Amino acid sequence: MKLWNHYHVPQTIDEALHLLESYAGQARIVAGGTDLLVDARAEVAFEPHEALIDITHIPELLNIQEEGDMIYIGAGVTHSAIVKSQIIVDSATCLVESCGVVGGPQVRNVATLGGNVAHALPAGDGTTSLVALDADVEVFYEGQRRWLPVCDVFLGPGRSLLQTGRDLLLGFRFKKCGQGEATAFKRIMRPQGVALPIMGCAVWVKLDLAFAHFESVRISIAPIGPKPARAVEVENELVGKAANGDTIESVAAFAQTVLHPRTSKYRATEDYRSEMIRVLLRRTLTLATERARTGTAVPEGVGV
Repeated sequence: MKLWNHYHVPQTIDEALHLLESYAGQARIVAGGTDLLVDARAEVAFEPHEALIDITHIPELLNIQEEGDMIYIGAGVTHSAIVKSQIIVDSATCLVESCGVVGGPQVRNVATLGGNVAHALPAGDGTTSLVALDADVEVFYEGQRRWLPVCDVFLGPGRSLLQTGRDLLLGFRFKKCGQGEATAFKRIMRPQGVALPIMGCAVWVKLDLAFAHFESVRISIAPIGPKPARAVEVENELVGKAANGDTIESVAAFAQTVLHPRTSKYRATEDYRSEMIRVLLRRTLTLATERARTGTAVPEGVGV
């Protein structure tokens, strides 16, 4: 089966953007291809893409950089590269944990964080952690480069703000965890390693100077709705409360009353997923709180 007519390997962002413009919306961006090529093969009446533009040779999109209190990740960085990055292990542990459970080793070696977001699925593991990290996304959109909050690029399941064949996702930025701050990610899924998660949860917590109370919290549980979003009501319930097991258990129960996942034939029933909200929130908040107190984090559940 022929999947494309022309294949380009630009060396710079400007070259990639010029190619997109020259094909007037008929080209497709490809990096790892773990979504694009699978989708193409699955289409019954598929016409070959006019052109694929491979961005995996653009140095700017392949970097993980630390600048002051910020971390920058290029859209072409693979999940494996994120798992191996000590900067991210130390300062954004949840992202390592979420990228470390995507597919198997072969998939993680080629699949990119940018592709995870560009595909616009609300249950994307990398996306879930980026929301908890309060990340921004750099895009070339409507003729100019700009930074947007990560949630702003999602319009619905599989629907992105970025126009296919015209816009380009360039990278991400977020603040490193400081003293008394930490993150964690957990998910529940079916046994087969390549399936979409039944539910994932990423949290970021900041404790007060005495490590006794939650000063600030960000929580991302997905999929709950058609787009990724923070669980603001649950966050507000935690702020100012004692950072202990009783508080975490109480807030995990509260989350069940305000978050309402729907039944999914591909995942599980509403009742089961509601129970998993409580389980995941308890696990991630407990883990992140301990990491915030000790100042150390060893990623859990990461594949090899």
